[in-house]
Parts: sequence; C-alpha cells; structure tokens
Amino acid sequence: MTKKNKIFTAGVVLGVMTIGGSYAYTQVNPSSDRINELKSNKNIDLNDVSVVNIAYQTGIDPSKVAQADQTYEKVTHRDINWRKFDTGADVIAAISSGSIDIGNIGSSPLAAAATKNVPLEVFLITSEIGEAESLIAKNSSNIKTPKDLIGKKIAVPFVSTTHFSLLAALKHWEIDVSQVDIINLRPPEISAAWERGDIDATYVWEPTLSKAKTSGHVLVSSKQVAEWGSATYDLWVVSKDFAQKNPEFLRQFVKISTDATGKYSQDPKAFVSNQSNLQKIARITGSTPNDIANLLAGNHYLAADEQITLLQKPFADNIRQTAEFLKAQGTIEQVLPNYTAFVTNKYLPNK
Repeated sequence: MTKKNKIFTAGVVLGVMTIGGSYAYTQVNPSSDRINELKSNKNIDLNDVSVVNIAYQTGIDPSKVAQADQTYEKVTHRDINWRKFDTGADVIAAISSGSIDIGNIGSSPLAAAATKNVPLEVFLITSEIGEAESLIAKNSSNIKTPKDLIGKKIAVPFVSTTHFSLLAALKHWEIDVSQVDIINLRPPEISAAWERGDIDATYVWEPTLSKAKTSGHVLVSSKQVAEWGSATYDLWVVSKDFAQKNPEFLRQFVKISTDATGKYSQDPKAFVSNQSNLQKIARITGSTPNDIANLLAGNHYLAADEQITLLQKPFADNIRQTAEFLKAQGTIEQVLPNYTAFVTNKYLPNK
C-alpha cells in the first residue's frame, strides 16, 4: 500500500471514529403523535416513518435556502436529522457505517468510494464546480506564478474535489507532485494553519475559501481546471438500502433541490437581490452574506433534463476517468471496468 493510500485509509477510519462525536448532532426520533400523524397521510409509506439522516457540506448552492426553510421536512412529512461534515471522505465513512442515509459529496470522493464498492449511488448533481473552489496562495508566500509553488506547502483535504483539481492543475503546469509538499487537512484545520502561517497555499471551498482570500490571491479556479479537461461536480449520494426502501422520499428530495437551483438559474439577479436568501445560505454554510452572490455565480447548476441525460453513461464514464486519474496519482489502487451501478437518474422527473 502506498503512503497516500495509507493516509486515505486512515482518514476513512478517522471519519468513522468521529461519527457520534463532533460530526454527529443529537438525533430526535418522532414522537408517537408525530408517527400517528405521518401514518394518517396516504402519501407516506406506513412502514417508513423513521428519521432521515442527511450529511451536508458547506458548499454554496441555492438549495441551502430550502434546507434553511425546512422545505424538505414540510414537503416529505419526514423528520430530518441534518449533520454537517467537513469532507466527502467523512461522509463516505458515515454512509459505510450506516449512520447516514443521504450525503453531499464531490465527484472525486465518489470515484474513490465506488472503486471500493461502497453500496451507494449518485442520484442528483448539485452543480458543476467552478470558481467556488480555488487554489489560493498566501500573499506573504511570494507565490506569483504556478512554478513558484515548487518547494511550498499546499493544504488540501485528501480525496476531495479540490485534491483532484490540485493534482490536475499541477499536471497541467508540468509540476511533479514530488516538487511540492501537499498536506492533508480538513477545511477548519486549513483555516487554523493559514492563520498560523504553517502553509503557503490551499485548494479549498467555502467558508475557508473566502477567509483565505482576505490575505491571499487566486492562482486558479476549478472553472479553469474544468476547461483543461478535469471537471468536478458537487452531488448527492444515497445508500442503496435506503434508496430501495424510500423511492418517494428521493423523488421529493430531487424535486425540492432542482426547484431551488432552477429558481436561481431562471433569474440570478432576483435571487441574490433577496437578502433573506443570502442570509439563509450564509447561516447554513458559515460564509459571509456579502460573498454569497459571487460564490453562487461560480458554479453551473444543471437543470433536471440535463441531469437525466448526464446521469447515464456520461457520468459513469466521468467517474471512471476520475478513478483512472486518482490511480495514476497513487491515491487509489484500482479502477473498476464499469461504474454504471453507482449512478441513477430514476428519481428525476420525466417530462
């Protein structure tokens, strides 16, 4: 096993260990009155009134408004236990342990998890990541060009979309990974290391990204890396066991999410002019309200019909290509011949 794989494995184990600690919130089960109320609703499976455990991260997207408004709970008539996680690797560990039903991760941790045959599937793409994830160099580090990264310390959460984008950018710039010191840190740890002056650069997302920008500058964003041929996505995955038992919940979840992103895409100016939207997204993510408008514009939100097409062979191929890249970089040990078993579009609305 390579050093990088040992680090990834240790990270997954640590993720499992921390569930129930700092990453898990108190779970409240429905009361008997609540259960009777749910059972009286003909649109709900009488055998399924349990709490839904959902892992979310702090990436910026319009559906955070629906989360803040408890729209998911109101529409589905289900109690939801939302848990905030710092990395996709931690989310995967939680799904593997059975403590999370649905999770928000990036395409890179998805590829790593699928390669290890974690029983999950991607059922919704939140966005194609653009400027909302960027490589930031500290102003005091004297990094002005990509080549100045040689010999510097760069912090990134391993097996994340930013890790994938960083490796892709280094390859594009013809900088070997052995020429830089890449450090595995979660976003909160990156913020602390940045303030202490322990690192020279970081490839990260919100809210750490905006904080780093106050004393740093962007070398490249994931939008540019995507144009170089290495696109990354923010997406939702579900454990296959939960999906089999809760298809209607997933259809409702998808509709709420795509309605939210569709509302933004139809009129971004109107969406961001509503200060309540910005405040709600900031509250869920920890970002500054003044930064939300630019961060929303930094991603591409796919309409439902686009997702129906993408979540077929094209996205399965994207997972395989991502896995091939990760294997070439020594992050994972193998690539599966086919990833279609980890992708579904059946919960998206058919027009």
